[in-house]
Amino acid sequence: MPPEPSPPPQLKDWFDAARYRAIAKELANIAPKFRSEAFMTSVLDGLEGRSLMERVHQCAVAVNAALPGTYQQKVRTLQKLAPRIGHEFVTIFLGDFVATFGLGDFDFSMEALRFFTVFGSAEFAVRPFIVGDQKRALQKLHEWTADPDEKVRRLASEGSRPRLPWGMRLQELVRDPAPTAKILDALKEDESLFVRRSVANHLNDITKDHHDYVLQRLEAWDLEREHLRWIAKHACRTLIKRGHPRALKLFGFGKKAEVTAKLVSSPSRLDLGQRLTFTATLASTSSRSQRLAIDYVVHYVKASGGSAEKVFKWTELDLPAHSEIELVKSQVVRDFSTRKHYAGKHRVELQINGQRVAETVFDLR
Repeated sequence: MPPEPSPPPQLKDWFDAARYRAIAKELANIAPKFRSEAFMTSVLDGLEGRSLMERVHQCAVAVNAALPGTYQQKVRTLQKLAPRIGHEFVTIFLGDFVATFGLGDFDFSMEALRFFTVFGSAEFAVRPFIVGDQKRALQKLHEWTADPDEKVRRLASEGSRPRLPWGMRLQELVRDPAPTAKILDALKEDESLFVRRSVANHLNDITKDHHDYVLQRLEAWDLEREHLRWIAKHACRTLIKRGHPRALKLFGFGKKAEVTAKLVSSPSRLDLGQRLTFTATLASTSSRSQRLAIDYVVHYVKASGGSAEKVFKWTELDLPAHSEIELVKSQVVRDFSTRKHYAGKHRVELQINGQRVAETVFDLR
């Protein structure tokens, strides 16, 4: 019997004993009075029980305890460390240091975040400053929209996202997103896709609470311009998956599809780790070409025996009059950190222009 495969590495292992030793060595070279043993004791004690973001924070706390000097002196030492770390996510602990120990020194700390974000994003670290003084922090972020470095410009949008994954939720901006409008307006035609993607994700965040606010803004854009259309569609991806009529209409998917449809899954029974294939057959019943947004919806079985649906993007296409097309999509059914599968019958629906038009079932053993 073949041996069980090794579990995949976890993201939190970016901060392991070897990484901490490397950080301690670099800091000792930069600051000879750095207390490496005290640092290592602090980060290793209870390491296995800490999540990724807890490890980030503990690294910042341990540095503060082991590095002599004032807050500003410590930051200047960490600025020398930043280019030596060699891992963008690991460098995030430098921003966490600023957010944890520098809230009372706004101007110096914000400039430190601008420096650190070039080596590892300060999108998480800037959020406590927004909570503490939203008007002042957003003004600084707006200034950064003109920065020559794309990572600083991206921070202006990414750091002020209302619902940034893994980040502190900005409840005031969840309630009223208007204060970030001038930041997004300044960046929506940025030359960098890295920046434009952040603008789209920021707007997608807002659609979860204020979809009409976002749609009203996007309807005023010239969507014939490629950059703006890309941002707008990416910003509306959640609304499109939900079949929101106004969002579908904005991109030409507003009409109900005139089709007959069939959806088949293969195999009909499978084990966790096997590949599942969906085949959709569409036949147009219209005398005109149709613009179609095609998604599929999996109703995942829950531990309780109920189900929870998730909508997946399939494709977009123009279906000629009275034509037929076959589409194939496959995926491996396996557990993720964000989704655990349970045995049972899983219903799958085919969604076209927001309407559920066909379905199939597969049995996960």
